[in-house]
Amino acid sequence: MNTLSYKTISTRKEDVNHEWLLVDAEGQTLGRLASKVAKLLRGKHKPCFTPHVDCGDHVVIINAEKINLSGNKWQQKEYKWHTGYPGGLKSITARDLWKKHPERLIEKAVKGMLPKNRLGRKMYRKLHVYAGAAHKHEAQQPKKFDLNSFK
Repeated sequence: MNTLSYKTISTRKEDVNHEWLLVDAEGQTLGRLASKVAKLLRGKHKPCFTPHVDCGDHVVIINAEKINLSGNKWQQKEYKWHTGYPGGLKSITARDLWKKHPERLIEKAVKGMLPKNRLGRKMYRKLHVYAGAAHKHEAQQPKKFDLNSFK
């Protein structure tokens, strides 16, 4: 009798092929963009996804200065941190952060959607965000990726 084998394939880090993807943030909403980019960095769009292996791709995001936030988030959304000194709680609104460093809005949103462990930190290092249309990764020949067709 011929038996079928249904073995679960677990991907190893040596077997993963990391691609370079180019994403244009112009006209995109911050949260929706960040969740899709987090999936790309994690590798959940690939059939060989394994949770404990870095299966994701390198993602280059351009035009970060042209990102949208819905509602009153430009004035109401605050990013807080503590300096470590007594009374050292600091905060900045999304509008002020966007004026100083527009790429940090996307970086903070994506980082919050990645795992909080050493694998998540490794995935985060594959994110490259640029405020304008120019980037320094032409040598890697990133493929243009359309987020509107991505679920």
